[in-house]
Amino acid sequence: MATILEPGQIEAAASSPPFLYLPPHNLFSLRAMRLEHLAEGHALADYLLLIAGVCRTQQRVLDDPPLSEPLDRQRIDLCQQHGLPPFAADSLVREDDWQLYLDAFLQHYAVPEQPAVADAVATIRAANSGQRRAWAVALVSGQFSMVPAALVPFLGAALQTAWSHWLLSTPDLKLTPGDSLSQCPACGSPAMAGVIRHRGKHNGLRYLACSLCACEWHVVRVKCVYCEQSKGLEYLSLEDERHAANQAPLRAEMCPGCNSYLKLLYLENDADAEPLSADLSSLLLDMRLAQDGYQRLAPNLMLAPGDE
Repeated sequence: MATILEPGQIEAAASSPPFLYLPPHNLFSLRAMRLEHLAEGHALADYLLLIAGVCRTQQRVLDDPPLSEPLDRQRIDLCQQHGLPPFAADSLVREDDWQLYLDAFLQHYAVPEQPAVADAVATIRAANSGQRRAWAVALVSGQFSMVPAALVPFLGAALQTAWSHWLLSTPDLKLTPGDSLSQCPACGSPAMAGVIRHRGKHNGLRYLACSLCACEWHVVRVKCVYCEQSKGLEYLSLEDERHAANQAPLRAEMCPGCNSYLKLLYLENDADAEPLSADLSSLLLDMRLAQDGYQRLAPNLMLAPGDE
């Protein structure tokens, strides 16, 4: 039976922003190019270039994924019916399908002539599936201290590639908001950063970018994504020779209520900005905020958090 919408309802439906944006199929190539650009003259240039190489290998695996059984469509549909993330990381990581992507990554990755990197890759190669699973469970649950720091980018790369592939290869997804504003509706992982869009009729809307599968979901602005309060939010950016503070393409939204912060990318000030690369290239901002007593709750699977 068809539903007849009144004029006001039609206008509301037409103006409602899309809830979700899927990542582009060339996601990892775009990240690699952005990292290479940001590395020019950067104090962490070597690390940014290392991660760029990791991203190019991720793209190769995404373009030619390993042969595996498709995810259970019945489980995906059941999750959607009950408003649960259909690619729930906390459960799928305990199964072995994602390890096929790790094997493919290790097969294609050209290890640079850096002893620390070679040792990290060799450690992962030598680990059995149970050890790899234990590391991955720790990563997706935010327990980075349970994983050797040098292994994080390579394990994180495999996890990101697997989940992005599952997301992009599953048709007819109907995703709904998670239990919290910062929870990805597709896989349940926490957001890595926010993106303020700058084009079309939805200019100025905020979308959060998933740290795992890279989908983006709409969350209203001027509200803490962790405690959901709006009072007293402040914004901090680091000035440089290219941007004034109020025109910086990256700013941290700080909440005095829960002493947390989230980085936001303003695409009107840098149309090519990308969450993961912007996050890695702005670690000085994290250090400044940590000194001011703010806690970071947004993970980046390409970098283990350092000790304070």
